[in-house]
Amino acid sequence: MFDQLMNFLKAPAQDTKKPADLRVAIAALLLEAAHRDDSFGPDERRVIEHLLTAKFQLSADECAQLMASTEVKVKDMVQLHPYTHTVFERMEPEERIGVIEMLWEVAYADGVLDPEEDALIRKVAGLIYVEDRERMMARQRVVARMNKKN
Repeated sequence: MFDQLMNFLKAPAQDTKKPADLRVAIAALLLEAAHRDDSFGPDERRVIEHLLTAKFQLSADECAQLMASTEVKVKDMVQLHPYTHTVFERMEPEERIGVIEMLWEVAYADGVLDPEEDALIRKVAGLIYVEDRERMMARQRVVARMNKKN
């Protein structure tokens, strides 16, 4: 823990005025959701890869590169703000609701909603200005899609 603190203090300060790449911002939020329950399994990875590929029309190689570079960036992530700010600034309200749906899909990928995942989605929704009602409707849509598959 002490080493992590020292690494954080030694690291160059991130320029929070420089907007992050939207693809990286969304990938970071999805990866954070996947890691919230302290287990990042193949089901969650597949869901994230599918979501990113569909959202940004990526090839398999492009998606793998995005995932790898984002995983390095979020390994020691301290705050969500640079990523949520980018999402808020660059996306319309309907698109931000879509990001919340993506987060729900990741949270339910392993078949169980962990309270930490739920708390993260609530926090992200607030930071990107998605109303509670819209957050819950997004959850219902994801659960309904999952029930259709089964």
